[in-house]
Amino acid sequence: MSERTPLLHYRLSASVNESGEHRRDEHEPRSPATDRRRPAAKQPPKLNTFFGVVIPTLLSMFSVVVFLRIGFVVGQCGLYQTIAMLLVAYFIISMTVLSVCAISTNGALDAGGAYYMISRALGPEFGGSIGIMFFLANVCGSALFVLGLVEAILTTFGISDDGSSLTGSRYAALPTGYWWSLLYGTVILLLCVLVCLVGAHIYAKATFLIFIIVMVVLGTIFISFFAVPFRTVQLPGHRNASLGPTSANFTGFKLDTLLGNVQADYVVDYTTGVMMSFATVFAVMFNGCTGIMAGSNMSGDLKNPSYSIPRGTITAVIFTFVIYNLLSILISCTCDRILLQQDYGFLTDINVWHPLVTVGVYSSTLSAAMSNLIGASRILYALARDNLLGRFLSPAKHTSASGNPWVSVLISWIFVQLVLFSGKLNTIASIVTIFFLLVYAAVDLACLALEWASAPNFRPTFRYFTWHTCVLGIMGCAVMMFLINAIYASASIAFMLLLLLLIHYLSPVSSWGCISQALIFHQVHGLYVLGHVQLGDLDVLPSDPLQSQYDSWLSLVDHLNIKAFVNLTLADSVRHGVQHLLFISGLGGMRPNTLVLGFYDDIPPQDLLQDTSLSICKFTDNSSQTDDPEDQNDPPCHFPPVRGGVSVGRGGVWGGKSMGPQEYVCVIADAVKMLKNVALARYFGQFDRTQALQGPIFVDVWPVNLLRPDSAAYVDTCSLFLLQLACILNMTRAWQKAKLRLFLCVEEGRSLKGTEQKLRHLLKELRMKAEICTVPWDSQVAEEGGVEADKVFANSFPSNTSRVSDEYLQAVNKLILDQMLRPPAIRFLYLPRPPADTSRYHDYLNQLELLTRNLGPTLLIHGVTPVITTDL
Repeated sequence: MSERTPLLHYRLSASVNESGEHRRDEHEPRSPATDRRRPAAKQPPKLNTFFGVVIPTLLSMFSVVVFLRIGFVVGQCGLYQTIAMLLVAYFIISMTVLSVCAISTNGALDAGGAYYMISRALGPEFGGSIGIMFFLANVCGSALFVLGLVEAILTTFGISDDGSSLTGSRYAALPTGYWWSLLYGTVILLLCVLVCLVGAHIYAKATFLIFIIVMVVLGTIFISFFAVPFRTVQLPGHRNASLGPTSANFTGFKLDTLLGNVQADYVVDYTTGVMMSFATVFAVMFNGCTGIMAGSNMSGDLKNPSYSIPRGTITAVIFTFVIYNLLSILISCTCDRILLQQDYGFLTDINVWHPLVTVGVYSSTLSAAMSNLIGASRILYALARDNLLGRFLSPAKHTSASGNPWVSVLISWIFVQLVLFSGKLNTIASIVTIFFLLVYAAVDLACLALEWASAPNFRPTFRYFTWHTCVLGIMGCAVMMFLINAIYASASIAFMLLLLLLIHYLSPVSSWGCISQALIFHQVHGLYVLGHVQLGDLDVLPSDPLQSQYDSWLSLVDHLNIKAFVNLTLADSVRHGVQHLLFISGLGGMRPNTLVLGFYDDIPPQDLLQDTSLSICKFTDNSSQTDDPEDQNDPPCHFPPVRGGVSVGRGGVWGGKSMGPQEYVCVIADAVKMLKNVALARYFGQFDRTQALQGPIFVDVWPVNLLRPDSAAYVDTCSLFLLQLACILNMTRAWQKAKLRLFLCVEEGRSLKGTEQKLRHLLKELRMKAEICTVPWDSQVAEEGGVEADKVFANSFPSNTSRVSDEYLQAVNKLILDQMLRPPAIRFLYLPRPPADTSRYHDYLNQLELLTRNLGPTLLIHGVTPVITTDL
């Protein structure tokens, strides 16, 4: 004769934490790389939002385009297409900026910027391959700005082969030609390297000075459009009278000038001899938008990256968008078309004071070159530190005493020097743009993956994004990549995939997030194992009694419309049966990590399976059969009488009671020993979903061990797990409007402000929104319990469970009930670990019963696995 035992619901989730990362065991030894990282993380960062994000981003975006190519863009495309081009470019980068802001506010960032974001979200393979592409993009970008500076210098000081000045300047003294240009670029790059070798703080100071210069120059440029009268400008020496005009006019504000500049007129680029088109011009213009990652690249040198990156980047993007549009309009109204097409440095000629623009061009392009160089070195250092390519990048790990990755700077310098052999700015513009577009698409993909995977740890404080913005950003980047140059775009993607495979085989096992793990988590985080133990001995039974029950259980799962597996086992005791289920349940790496049990008390059981909504399920006696012909079409959902006679129900064993309180607590202790989280559900038979989710919804969380008032703490593993479960509930669609109330228990006379501030700081780091309710609990409990405050609990606690009085527990229970006028829909309470002394199991269960009596739907939670991290 077999007996039915409690229905055990336990969650099946992958052995990954809430961000899709593999969990690291508390006792697992850390890698040397991790150990080396810790001291660096404790060093105080140096740069704030303005110096670390706004200035580098503005200077990177203003550099070449604003001074040397804004006229080129308007002259080729006309005003209409220029504005359209700016809208397209800024639409793409705006979608990416939203993704960057979301990821950067989802935890602490480390050095590496976009690489760090992508690798920790998509895994080492995707992150490493994109990181290398981003490194190459910064390398090529640095070379592009160096070449732009060389072009600006030769425009002013260069002399042609016949000894004449290129622009008629009396200061012309520098010979021109490919090898001379390469020499000038090498010298400029060497200057950038020297600054970067000194460190980020020197770079920040240098860029601030350059920022002041650039802002002053921009101011004089805007003034010049209004203050300078009609002026004839001598075109550069590349032209002669036989090929066309040698001069052009700055007309001031004239309607005819504007009408002549509104339509597109693509001609040959005089620096490369290549016929221009919308795609080639867009490739050049988009380099003025690639600086949005300059602040992210400095993430390891910022005081507060999660705060600085969103605010600084958005500020810089809005400011540059306004400036580019204003300049385009003013140029279209005041400059002849031939001037824009044949003199890229015309802003110098029309300025109120010519040398000022020259200084601005030199300063901004030099700053942008340094910004890209230092960004490339930081990315390379992050790649090397993560050991993604084995020993190949190991030298790049070395840093100076101040933490500056000087070897990475030198390696980046070598790569930039190689790119300088290309010779012309417009030649590499397409490659640089495609690299950056590929990186931006990857950032959008990382944000999209986190959003679609519903990773519980993806709780960015920046919420002005959706998966739609991520998709639009990816689509925009992909379209423009192939529009600019389909061959380059295809080659870049193929190269990235090759890197992905290479890193997959070379990189060590990491504990980072992985998109495959995140997607698995998305599929299984609502997946359950319905475990059932039937008491019996197979030796004395003619056949396995469980085989005939599977169809009934599966039909029940289908009818309830839940995602669940069914595991049934036959055992000589409930405890042994639960052990079997916990040992064997799971698929591969996906193992159950949370055991959910009904609470063991003396309340008459109520089984929701007998609700009228489940009337299709037939509860019959083992010896009877249902012959009603109307039942022939019903699903095979037939169970013996639930909790009748010696049957065991969800709340415990009633009637025959084959499982007592001792064995029930043993089940809890066994689960904890097996590193399973435990949840005890009480009064959920009273839970009315429709009523509970109407009007204001509250979820109360008491993340402190109320049975150990002497050890109140909010940052142990169990408390954090309790907070995480409450947060996951709050993230589900039906509970998104619920308000979390976190109760802070403080002793009378102690400062509430300091304790509350610490808890608020913790919630901020965990990106959790909750109302903190302070409870001066010791005096209230003493008053309500009718005892003196110093006698509320014993002075010593020799075991895991406090030897507290029943009066104390009743007082705490009343304190919980009296906190709010409107009762919560559900309460989360801290479940202490069962005592080491097994003879006290009955007292332990009695304490839990007194603590939770009449509280309504309550979950007692004991967490053993660390699942919360403040890192990305």
